Amino acid sequence: MKHLILLNDPPYGNERSFNGLRMAHALAKNEPEAEITVFLIADAVLCAKAGQKTPDGYYNLERTLRRLLSAKGRVLMCGTSMDARGLTEGDMMEGASRSTMDELAQATLAVDKVLVV
Repeated sequence: MKHLILLNDPPYGNERSFNGLRMAHALAKNEPEAEITVFLIADAVLCAKAGQKTPDGYYNLERTLRRLLSAKGRVLMCGTSMDARGLTEGDMMEGASRSTMDELAQATLAVDKVLVV
């Protein structure tokens, strides 16, 4: 099955993006043949910022995204949201790809389930 998870919220301050990524990981674990795409838009693009340093014992969304990528998931970042926040591809973690609303539309049409967090 193909899944698309659309994240809108910042990586820290609330746990919506963290919980959305936990769901992505659980889907990958429970359905190894699943195709999982996470699209980061608005403040959620900061989830893929490279070099995140969090206190010991606190979740780290860069690490969480890396786990999803290791499970053959795909991470797309809204280019317009990146530009609005002054982020370049060089600022972002390896494996996450700059994307567009057209690519989000195509991904939405191609999947079986969409989850907006």
